[in-house]
Amino acid sequence: MSSPWISALRSVALIVPDVDASTRFYIDTWHLTVADRSETAVYLRATGDAHHVLSLHRGDRVALRDVTFTARNADALDAIAQAAVAAGGRILTSPGIVDEPGGGQGVTLGDPMGRVFRVVHGDQRHRDASPKADCPSRLAHVVLNSHDVAATQRFLEQALAFRLSDRTRIMAFMNCNNDHHSVAIGDTDNDALNHIAFLMPDLESVMRGGGRMRDAGYVIEWGPGRHGPGNNAFNYFVGPDGVVIEYTAEVQQIDDSYLAGGPEDWKWPPGRIDQWGISVVPGASLKDAQRAVHFQPESSQ
Repeated sequence: MSSPWISALRSVALIVPDVDASTRFYIDTWHLTVADRSETAVYLRATGDAHHVLSLHRGDRVALRDVTFTARNADALDAIAQAAVAAGGRILTSPGIVDEPGGGQGVTLGDPMGRVFRVVHGDQRHRDASPKADCPSRLAHVVLNSHDVAATQRFLEQALAFRLSDRTRIMAFMNCNNDHHSVAIGDTDNDALNHIAFLMPDLESVMRGGGRMRDAGYVIEWGPGRHGPGNNAFNYFVGPDGVVIEYTAEVQQIDDSYLAGGPEDWKWPPGRIDQWGISVVPGASLKDAQRAVHFQPESSQ
């Protein structure tokens, strides 16, 4: 089960008021490393081959700048541009050279609800990629809230050739490769960033990461637990900029034989919202943070 155009989720770009302070957190506590810098931004890598998985850009307030995917080939960029317009989106930058660290060719899309997606091909890759304990290897997924899940799902299907892998009462899980999902759409009354999930090499690293975050003063907002759709283990936190971030591992791998489930297939017993039932239901601090960070207006791009 895969998109003919998109091979993976590559990176997320955030706007933050204090790039230096945020960078220190993501290096010292979250265990990313600096891949490159510009005058106004820092590009952070994981241990995988992606040039960067997170970029931090200077701005007056916290916002989501864009979500970037990797194209399977250069021809996919033109196909995506045409499909995005047909799906009701807008081309913010036409297919061409990407003018930022990592380079390559890319196209930038705006969806009907103001989200900004980039797709790149031929960007730089790290030759020293190697899993490392307690360090993220790549992004696992990004979850975006939507006041109209059906419309958002339709755009991802038509513009980027994602496929629905599962639908619960509160979330639609979208697939582009063998990972159960690379994007999920939260059924809410807003279009904010719900969270960014970083893939850890194993369950031990998810748990040790939780301890490291607690040592640094960040409580585990939800977890430890194991999700239903995706079968991945998790710990959730609210980072220093109010962005919800997740350590996860053991994401379910699927292929074309996988049958998408519906809300009736994903019901929990009373008092449970994950497979293990260890952690308490997320509190107000996590839920508030999951609706606070929005995409930067396209006029500011």
